[in-house]
Amino acid sequence: MQISSGLQGLHNAQSGLTQATIDVAKNRPSTNTPLPEPSALDTTTVASEGTAALIAADAALRLGEAAANVIAVGSETIGTIIDIKV
Repeated sequence: MQISSGLQGLHNAQSGLTQATIDVAKNRPSTNTPLPEPSALDTTTVASEGTAALIAADAALRLGEAAANVIAVGSETIGTIIDIKV
């Protein structure tokens, strides 16, 4: 049961990290696109969206680490059960 929960958490972390990296890329100007006039650029919005995307990426990373720990504990538990049965 623990391993399936860990795998689900790992999947969710991967999806969250993928979305966060897409959001970070959206907030970064393309090298081929000319920069807008300074008066037209709302740096506060761009900065807060970029910061939120980086925070989401970090949260997804932490979720993935926690899910990996759940899988490791589940694996150890199964190993212990097998050792006791044999």
